[in-house]
Amino acid sequence: MNKRLLVTGGAGFIGANFVHHWCDVYPDDRLIVLDALTYAGNRENLRQVEDRKNFRFVQGNIGDRSLIDDILETENIDTIAHFAAESHVDRSILGPGAFVQTNVVGTFTLLEAFKQHWQNKNQPDHYRFLHVSTDEVYGSLGAKDPAFSETTPYAPNSPYSASKAGSDHLVRAYYHTYNLPTIITNCSNNYGAFQFPEKLIPLMCIHILMGKELPVYGDGKNVRDWLYVGDHCRALDVVIQGGKPGENYNIGGNNEVENISLVHNLCEIMNELATNLPVYPAQKLITFVKDRPGHDRRYAINAEKIKQDLGWFPQVTVNEGLRLTVDWYLKNQDWWQRLLSY
Repeated sequence: MNKRLLVTGGAGFIGANFVHHWCDVYPDDRLIVLDALTYAGNRENLRQVEDRKNFRFVQGNIGDRSLIDDILETENIDTIAHFAAESHVDRSILGPGAFVQTNVVGTFTLLEAFKQHWQNKNQPDHYRFLHVSTDEVYGSLGAKDPAFSETTPYAPNSPYSASKAGSDHLVRAYYHTYNLPTIITNCSNNYGAFQFPEKLIPLMCIHILMGKELPVYGDGKNVRDWLYVGDHCRALDVVIQGGKPGENYNIGGNNEVENISLVHNLCEIMNELATNLPVYPAQKLITFVKDRPGHDRRYAINAEKIKQDLGWFPQVTVNEGLRLTVDWYLKNQDWWQRLLSY
């Protein structure tokens, strides 16, 4: 049976990569992208798929209940892949209200609309609501602590992660209260094509190409588990196809790296692949800046459950993924240059 998907936030970084993946693997499925096209949503990210007969783009907000109801009904949606979110920690510190509105209230609106739609269709077994979340809801780990599992207690430390934790709890509650077929995934730090330049890896790539300082928070020894976005999309695919409603699945890259080591690695790749760098070697641009408030020390994901239950595991090492990413930013300089004013 062909699926009919609504992808919220599908013009953003992970959402757009997911849309490309789904269109390539399931060309006969109907796919509707809903995106508000705020600063991080970019219609250009979807240019390669917009002409497909089974694709439709809608500009709008997940908090617009009447719009959501109309899309679900007219398109006979059976699957929601929910990516739409405010996701930058620094922005959440400066303006937390937008994060609560989009991540909590917006997710609530989607859940309510999907519940009504599902009930009106006599609660079909194949319907799914996939909620794409983050490992940041679990808080911070010490150097020797075991990696986050699906049973790790939530302990968010920023307005961003708190708003995502709130949305996770709502999604879980709608399964347990209404039996709505929801699934939650919590992923580690993604990187790859189409990532907005405020994030660490594209920021460093772009600053190297412009000869600007590479700001590293604190001592640079904060550890993150890096997940190549293509691996993440494959994981979400298997969760939609075979995941069990009511379950959580952690998705990680098996690539724990200190921030300072990651930046040095990026510099080395840039030194090799880029021509005529304004500052060479790029390592000369590294500078340490004051740490941000509530900066989690370490994230690490235990992705054993999704491997055991659904057969997924990451295939791209951090070195392979960084080379692919640097190559993309080198070849798509027009794309990121248009975003530098944000």
